[in-house]
Amino acid sequence: MKMLLKLTREAARYKGLYVVAILATLGLAAVNLIVPRVLSAMTGIVSEGIDETGLRTTSMLALILLGLYLLKVLFRFLSNYMAHKAAWYLVGNLRSRLYDKLQTMDLDFFHDKQTGDLMSRVVNDTRDFELLYAHIIPEMITNVVTFAGVMIILLLINAKLALITCAPIPFILISGVIFTRFVRPYFRKSQKYMGELSAKLQDNLSGLHEIQSFGQEAYESGEVSERNYRQVRAMLRALRASAVFHPSVEFLSSVGTVLVVFTGGYLALEGKLVVADIVAFMLYLNLFYAPISGLAQLLENLQQSLAGAERVALILDTPSKITDNEGAVALDHVTGAVTYDHVGFHYSNGVPVLKDVSFSCRPGQMIALVGPTGVGKTTLTQLLSRFYDVTSGSIMVDGHDVRRVTLESLRRNISSVLQDTFLFNGTIAENIAYARPSASQEEIEEAAKAADIHEDILMMPDGYETQVGERGLRLSGGQKQRVAIARAILRNSPIIILDEATASVDNETERKIQNAISHIAGKRTIIAIAHRLSTIRNADLILVVAGGTIRERGTHEELMARHGYYWQMQQKAGE
Repeated sequence: MKMLLKLTREAARYKGLYVVAILATLGLAAVNLIVPRVLSAMTGIVSEGIDETGLRTTSMLALILLGLYLLKVLFRFLSNYMAHKAAWYLVGNLRSRLYDKLQTMDLDFFHDKQTGDLMSRVVNDTRDFELLYAHIIPEMITNVVTFAGVMIILLLINAKLALITCAPIPFILISGVIFTRFVRPYFRKSQKYMGELSAKLQDNLSGLHEIQSFGQEAYESGEVSERNYRQVRAMLRALRASAVFHPSVEFLSSVGTVLVVFTGGYLALEGKLVVADIVAFMLYLNLFYAPISGLAQLLENLQQSLAGAERVALILDTPSKITDNEGAVALDHVTGAVTYDHVGFHYSNGVPVLKDVSFSCRPGQMIALVGPTGVGKTTLTQLLSRFYDVTSGSIMVDGHDVRRVTLESLRRNISSVLQDTFLFNGTIAENIAYARPSASQEEIEEAAKAADIHEDILMMPDGYETQVGERGLRLSGGQKQRVAIARAILRNSPIIILDEATASVDNETERKIQNAISHIAGKRTIIAIAHRLSTIRNADLILVVAGGTIRERGTHEELMARHGYYWQMQQKAGE
């Protein structure tokens, strides 16, 4: 019930459409209740023999019946279309809300999540809301109104026969409760397995090159097939329960019909029931048991919808750990001064990643972070942008604690170039301009020149309109890196983070990237994580990070003169 109430609040914004749909549904139910009465009246007139008066009455009733059937068409259209319109608007709204919610989540949230599963929640699970609001709820309203109306009419025709009609209902309700508790876990598993299948497909399609390179097609085919049929088996278990429940309800309804026919025949034989009432009773009997017979399908669909709704609600109800704190101010006119003051950090597992890290960076300086893999260099830069929050100490930009400024203004003043560069599936110009969509073509080209990628672009068949492909597949690694640098330059942020920008490129490309970095050095504050030590020799300050803390600090010359950790790294690298 809590879930249904939550969903009802979500749907309330489309109450105008639902009011029309519900009124049309009630009108449809009313017509369905009136039609058998008109038919029984016509049957009674015909059974008594038709004279001129009876013919006129029958003709009038026929016209009324025709009008009722026309109203039935109108009411069904309004009921179906308005309910579907409201339901699909709700689905669209929830998909947008779910995506917007995911955009606000901190990186820690995604550590144990798979992209394909999240996609399944946004696309597949939200679609179940349409089933709930366009089919289940309208049908439930129709069934309840029809059931109540028919029950009243049957009691008015013959109370004893009406009570006999109700005999199977307690058994049907009990079986419905058992079915509901039994089947929902299977629908929940089916939705979960569908998410896992989507995640595996997304993962494999992204890594298709590696699959083919290592000849793992057969293995991955088996993995996908296993996840596929795991979802199929879960769905079949739910449908097996439905296959038992549906005919059980039909059988119990049929038992009620048999009891009514037998008792009605006996009452007619004794003269306690006229032909017209028998006809009316039999016609209404179909209407009476139709909602009960449909209960099985409604319960099945309801469990499937609620299973999907739970997965959607789980995302919407999860708070983000990184939000604007109360009283946060906008960070304006940033010069680029950065200070780490006794910073400590650990992830949710509690294992320390950084311990008592302190350093300062003046505007326009270049700070280099070097050290083994996994010692916290990237984490240091992510803390600056508040993708995570420090667990002790503080980080300040121009004297402002980053936790006391708005996320939008903080991240607007920081641009990142990552080792694993991500480009969107579009043109080169669109990817560079992603940092500032309002930029002119001239500004885009100036940024490309500063990143030493302009000449490469002009040599491509379509120049700046060249399609880069998914994740920039049509460009080389070095070209992608320089497009990313151009994107960062175009944004004109006072702080730029370079995370292993030259780690996986050849010497010529490294030289071009170094030229691009030299172009912005002194104009922006640069924090560079370096794999190749040659790229950071001219840094104003080099920090050697090991064991989650800073082991050495100084310029290249100062550190080499100490013959310490940095010197050993240089010797191993042969630089």
